[in-house]
Amino acid sequence: MSQIVDDIKPCFPLFRQDEYKEMLARKQEQFEERTPQDKIDETYLWTTTQEYQELNFKREALTVNPAKACQPLGAVLCALGFEKTMPYVHGSQGCVAYFRTYFNRHFKEPVSCVSDSMTEDAAVFGGQKNMFDGLENAKAMYQPDIIAVSTTCMAEVIGDDLNAFINNAKKAGHVPQEFPTPFAHTPSFVGSHTTGWDNMFEGMQRFFTLNSMEDKVVGSNGKLNFVPGFETYLGNYRVIKRMMKEMGVEATLLSDPSEVLDTPADGTFRMYSGGTTQAEIKDAPNAFSTILMQPFQLEKTRKFAENVWKHEVPKTNIPMGLKWTDEFLMAISEITGKAIPASLELERGRLVDMMTDSHSWLHGKKFAIYGDPDFVIGMVHFLLEVGAEPTHILANNGNKRWAKAVQKVLDSSPYGKSGKVYAGCDLWHMRSLCCTDKPDFLIGNSYGKFIQRDTGHKGKEFEVPLIRIGFPIFDRHHLHRMTTLGYEGAMYLLTTLVNAVLEKLDDETRGMGTTDYNYDLVR
Repeated sequence: MSQIVDDIKPCFPLFRQDEYKEMLARKQEQFEERTPQDKIDETYLWTTTQEYQELNFKREALTVNPAKACQPLGAVLCALGFEKTMPYVHGSQGCVAYFRTYFNRHFKEPVSCVSDSMTEDAAVFGGQKNMFDGLENAKAMYQPDIIAVSTTCMAEVIGDDLNAFINNAKKAGHVPQEFPTPFAHTPSFVGSHTTGWDNMFEGMQRFFTLNSMEDKVVGSNGKLNFVPGFETYLGNYRVIKRMMKEMGVEATLLSDPSEVLDTPADGTFRMYSGGTTQAEIKDAPNAFSTILMQPFQLEKTRKFAENVWKHEVPKTNIPMGLKWTDEFLMAISEITGKAIPASLELERGRLVDMMTDSHSWLHGKKFAIYGDPDFVIGMVHFLLEVGAEPTHILANNGNKRWAKAVQKVLDSSPYGKSGKVYAGCDLWHMRSLCCTDKPDFLIGNSYGKFIQRDTGHKGKEFEVPLIRIGFPIFDRHHLHRMTTLGYEGAMYLLTTLVNAVLEKLDDETRGMGTTDYNYDLVR
C-alpha cells in the first residue's frame, strides 16, 4: 500500500484502490459489528421524515453539531488582535491544541497560543503552580509585551481565581509587577466563541482603562473606536479602515488580527505582526464614541463603554448589505460631522447596479441560513434586499432578543413571509428542516457539507447545495480574506450567491438537446 514517488495520490482516489477497499471490507466484517445495510437505509429514510423532525425538535439534553465553538476560542482571537500579545489559556494542553488547529485550518497560518498544561493534580489542588510556571516561561520564551489570560472548563469547574493567581505570580516574582496581564473567565460550558471574545475584550478594557479614567475626556482625541467582535473575514478589518480613511475619520480598530493572521511568505517568521497597540486601547476612552460592528455579541463591551468610558454607543446593525451600510455610514457622519465622500457614493451605486443585474436570478430563491447571530441577521436582511426568501434561520448562540429582531426584519418585507427563526438549535435540527421543507440553498460554514451530502444521498432532486459563508471554512481556501461588510462586502456576497444559483442551473441543464436550454450562453 505504499505510494509510488512518480504517481503520488491524495486520499481520493488512493483509498478507492482495490487493496484499500478490501482492507476496509475486512475491517467492517471482523471488527465493526456493522448494522445490516437495509436497516441503515431504513433508519436513514426515517430521519428525513416529518415524524422524525417532530421528535428531533423535542430534544432537551443532547446537542448534535452545535454550529458554535467554545468561549476560549473567541478569547484567543481577541487577544491575537493586540500588538505583541500572547494568548495564554489556563487549562489543559489539549484545549489549546484544539484552538490552534481550528484557526490553523481556517486561516492557513501558524497561530501562537500557550497553555499552562493543567493535568490531574491541578484539577484536584488548583492550577496556581501551573500559572506561576506558565507565565514565567511564556514571557521568557516568546518575549510578548502582553500576556492575555483566559480559562477552560477544567479551571472554571474547580473555581480557579485568575485575578488572585496572576497577582500572586507577580508578588512571587514570576513576572514583573507592571507587566500587562489582562484576563477573562471564559468557561466553555456556557456561551460560545462570541461570548468569549466579548469577555476577553472587556478584560482588555478593564485592565488598560478602568483605573486611569481621571484625565479622560470623551471626544478629546478626535477619533472613533470600532470593535469588530468575533470576526474571521480579514477583509472586513481592511474595509472598515478604508471607508473611514475615505471619509476622513480618524479611527481606532480595537483588536485587529488582520496582519498576524495573513503574514507574507518572504522567509521571515512573524510570531507577532500588527494589532492594536497599548497606547491605542489606553486612549480609547478619549474617542467620540465606540461603534460595535456586531452588537448582538458585544453586551459586556457595550456596558463598559457606556458606564466607564461614558460613550453614547449608537444602536447600529451589522453593516451588511445596502441599507444597513447606508445607516452605518450616516451614523458615523452624524457623530463626526464628516460627509460621506463621492468615492463611497460611487461604490454604493455599483452595488445597486449589481443588485439590479442579478435580482432576477435570486428572486424567489429559498435560502436556509445558520451561523453567529449578527452574521445571520445581516444575511437575512441582505437576502430580502435582493428579493430572495430566507426560510430556516438558525443560530445556536442566538437568544430570544435576537430571534425577535430577526422576526422584525422578516416582517418588513413580503419576501420574509416563509421565514422561521430557530434560536438555540443545532445543525441536526437544520438537517431535519432541509429534509422536510427543502430550501434551494443552505448558507453556512463547512459543516453544512454533511447536510448537503445527507440530503443528496436520498436523490439528486433532494440535495440542498451549501454556499460556504461563515466560520470555520476548512474545505475551501482563501475565503477568509474576503469581505462581507460594507458595499464591498455586499458585492462579494451577491457575487457568491448569484453564481451559486447559476452553477446549480448549469448542473441541472447538461443534457445535450434535452435540458440545455434557458441559460446565459448563446452558441
